[in-house]
Amino acid sequence: MGIKVLSLFFIDRVANYREYDAEGNAVKGKYAQWFEEEYIAVAARPKFKSLFGEVDLALFAGEVHNGYFAIDKKKIGGKSVEVLKDSSGTTAADDSVYNLIMRDKEELLSLTSKYSKLRFIFSHSALREGWDNPNVFQICTLNESTSVIKKRQEIGRGMRLAVNQDGERVYGFEVNTLTVMANESYKEFVDKLQKEIEEDEGKRW
Repeated sequence: MGIKVLSLFFIDRVANYREYDAEGNAVKGKYAQWFEEEYIAVAARPKFKSLFGEVDLALFAGEVHNGYFAIDKKKIGGKSVEVLKDSSGTTAADDSVYNLIMRDKEELLSLTSKYSKLRFIFSHSALREGWDNPNVFQICTLNESTSVIKKRQEIGRGMRLAVNQDGERVYGFEVNTLTVMANESYKEFVDKLQKEIEEDEGKRW
């Protein structure tokens, strides 16, 4: 249908996804490492052979994910680096990732651009609000939050109608279904949200 599917991960600590060493070189955090290990394992299954063929899965797995986090500037290893702001630690950000995710949405959603492989986005808090991308079909919460507002913002990232390669909205529940891999703190929130929607719309979903 010409729809590029995106998945969004909300994580607890930026450093769990990306860190920088003393020289300012990017180092994969444990979430990035685990993601690539699992991606390779799943992609290697026989039923996906027609999708990946002779693709180097180790290389490919490193190209399908990236992260966007709030940034600041610091000196690391004697050079100026844009550093991720996080109460639990600091890592470095990539300007091209910021531009791609926050500004160049057409490039991100294109199946033919140089970013066509990027489909999994990791965020700490920067994408909770002010980011509108219609093709988020999966949200995975790897963080713990008791804030109802934060949960609403996170879920809101996946509540847009999908668009195809021509930029046209695609309607219908058969396409526009959001799947949330939630932690335990979401159960009560989801129950209340579902009831609110049913009351507002006058129907059960």
